[in-house]
Amino acid sequence: MNSFIGKRALASAVSLVGLVILVFFLSRLTGDPTNLYLPLDATTEMRDQFRELHGFNDPLIVQFGRYVGDLLQGNFGDSIRQARPAMDVVLEAFGWTLTLAVITMSLVTAAAIVIGSLAAFKVGGVFDRIATFFSLVGASAPDFWIAIVAIVVFAVNLHWLPTSGTGSVWHWILPVAVLFIRPFGLILQVVRGSMITVLGSAYVKTARAKGVRTRPIIFVHGLRNAMLPVITVIGDQAAAILNGAVVIETIFGFPGIGKLMIDSILLRDFAVVLAAIMVSALAIFLMNLLIDIAYAILDPRIRY
Repeated sequence: MNSFIGKRALASAVSLVGLVILVFFLSRLTGDPTNLYLPLDATTEMRDQFRELHGFNDPLIVQFGRYVGDLLQGNFGDSIRQARPAMDVVLEAFGWTLTLAVITMSLVTAAAIVIGSLAAFKVGGVFDRIATFFSLVGASAPDFWIAIVAIVVFAVNLHWLPTSGTGSVWHWILPVAVLFIRPFGLILQVVRGSMITVLGSAYVKTARAKGVRTRPIIFVHGLRNAMLPVITVIGDQAAAILNGAVVIETIFGFPGIGKLMIDSILLRDFAVVLAAIMVSALAIFLMNLLIDIAYAILDPRIRY
């Protein structure tokens, strides 16, 4: 198991290094941020001082070498816009996104596994048809459209919920509900399909013939063997939210890492962009590593 985890961690580290190099040079192609932070009537001397202060006068390869040296010392640079360490800005935003992801995926996973398993037990029944219909609708509906409709209906017309912010529990309902819909539809379909296959296997038929109750058949005998493809989809959806639900965070004014990345790219706050990409990548790599470990636990053949 240690060798298995080590190989996955090494592959993730190599990917992370490559990603940092790529993002560093691509971000510089967006242009000089000087004009975004200085007034229009700023003198040439003021512009030169700004570039010198932030190291933009140096050749690109020199800037990259300095950045790598700072990284090795644990220094991720300072935010131009907020004038404080970039990593502090990113971790503050990532905390909001992580909380949003944990709440959403906990609800999604529990609901999709239970409903998908029950739908698979009687394929073609009323419950199965209803669950399949709503899961397909949820998986197909675009997030931005659902978010806008939700704001218009529940915030503007009915005045039940706030449109944006994070001040209270009520502010979280719409973002969580909108983020819930697509992963729920996708995961439910995978759970249902996988459970249909498992419940049709010989050992499940034998358990039914012996008079084993429905609940143990579904949630003990069937679910464990049906979880491998489900774990993959759960991991993908969780990684997507951790990477920053950009559209949802922007529409609801949610101060997560997705919105922070978009704002920082537009304002060419390079240190924050790089720190945000690094934190997001680490979160995704960690998520993939946890999925691999779960795979190895559920199916010992994989670790070999």
